[in-house]
Amino acid sequence: MGLACQATVLCHCEVSWKLSTATRQKAKVCPMQYCSTRGGVHGRDFRDVLFSGYAPDGGMFMPESVPVLSPDTLRGWMGLTYTKLVVEVASLFIPTQLIPREDLEVLVGEALSGFSVPEVLRIARLKEGLSVLELFHGDTLAFKDLAMTCTVRFLDYFLQKENRRATVLVGTSGDTGGSAIQSAKGLSGLDVVVVYPRGRITPVQEKHMITCLEDNVHVFAADGSSDDIDQPLRHLFADQELVRSHGLMSLNSVNWSRVMIQLAHFIYAYLELSGMEQAETDGDLPELEVVVPTGGAGNIAAGYIVKQMGLPLKLVAMVNSNDIVHRTVTSGDFSMAANVTQTLAPAIDIQDPYNMERVFWLLLGRDGASVKNMMEEFQQSHRHSLQENNRELLSQVLSSGTVTDEGILETMRRCWEENQYVLCPHTAVAVWHHYHCSHSPRLNRCYIATASPAKFQAAVQKAGLTFDLPEAVLALDKLAIRYENLERSQNWSKDWEDRLREKIQSVSLARKSRGTYYI
Repeated sequence: MGLACQATVLCHCEVSWKLSTATRQKAKVCPMQYCSTRGGVHGRDFRDVLFSGYAPDGGMFMPESVPVLSPDTLRGWMGLTYTKLVVEVASLFIPTQLIPREDLEVLVGEALSGFSVPEVLRIARLKEGLSVLELFHGDTLAFKDLAMTCTVRFLDYFLQKENRRATVLVGTSGDTGGSAIQSAKGLSGLDVVVVYPRGRITPVQEKHMITCLEDNVHVFAADGSSDDIDQPLRHLFADQELVRSHGLMSLNSVNWSRVMIQLAHFIYAYLELSGMEQAETDGDLPELEVVVPTGGAGNIAAGYIVKQMGLPLKLVAMVNSNDIVHRTVTSGDFSMAANVTQTLAPAIDIQDPYNMERVFWLLLGRDGASVKNMMEEFQQSHRHSLQENNRELLSQVLSSGTVTDEGILETMRRCWEENQYVLCPHTAVAVWHHYHCSHSPRLNRCYIATASPAKFQAAVQKAGLTFDLPEAVLALDKLAIRYENLERSQNWSKDWEDRLREKIQSVSLARKSRGTYYI
């Protein structure tokens, strides 16, 4: 495979390292460790960051070094199934002291065994070089299932081993909540508290959450946007006593494990679509353009990390009318609009793309102090202007575009007319780029399909198309529902924070009365 070690890095952790067996044998090595993007936390291990939300200093966890994949390693990975590739990638970041290789293989294999296609994900090769990477064949028909199922298995592995519990707190713009619930429902070591924006997601997204009646699942419908939900959640995660007492953690893409697993589908796309098998053994690796529908920017952050790992990716972030990432790339205007715009692609109706913090940290050479100043200004004022030299650096690694609802519908219709292939509205945000931007015929491209059109029937119908719903989706209408409301009030953010705090405390109290200990 070209990969002999699991997760070792040179002890000088400010530099990248190459997967060379000879180099590793000669070098003094230490386990992969993690630090905060804001510079205040260092030396954490994978288990620490797995059970964390934001870092204690408000930042996000990242590996202190990024492994660089040699061309020989990539060639050795060609032909691997996606599941085996996930194991190889995860083994770079999880020391065998924490999860032995054989256990890792079992955990990933079990996590990805329930997908509706044997290969877990699939590439649709359509006309005119349009290659769509389908990441939506899990239980909730969204790409979140890939990383969520694996991350929950890792959590359960440690909790069972230590006979402890944790409480997961998740804010969702539509897909993350359902994926977290379906991955964790019924597990003895986890309680899941999910908050979703009422009236701003599709019926299928909502039913994936509110139809789960398992004892360890607690769902709230909030009268606001997903960005509104983030405000009380940040305050709860900043309360270190609450975090410690109740094992509070996040399963949003704030969690490093989610981003780590997402590295694998970028590498899979590269191995399948770049044409590297035809390249000269001693020549430069061919470039692959990857176009990503972008909201919270977790996928883009993963793509940029893979680029830093040595894969020549040309990344394109496509957004809907909530265009903060596009404005940041093109003009340095990293500022939130007054309101989140509701669009046909609701899962990316986001004005706070929190994973851009990881992108900035890498872009600025891991300068935690600069990232801290930048992000604290943004969180306080909801705006920040990138220095022109930093904006130029960003534009060198990431390009972007923005798509209106009409552009989404036009793309869905055109893709159907030319390929008899139905796109979900989020995937259409990405594929719009295929139809409207010039391309070099020598550059292969990949478009990320983040969700099934089955979840977005209103958009499909508005485009004048039809899509037969899977039986599992039709069955949701027959299930009982359960959830609690978070009403809008004059002091809604504080009120929501208090309600969620009470829920977390009451759940913990009930578990502790049964003799359960928290992490």
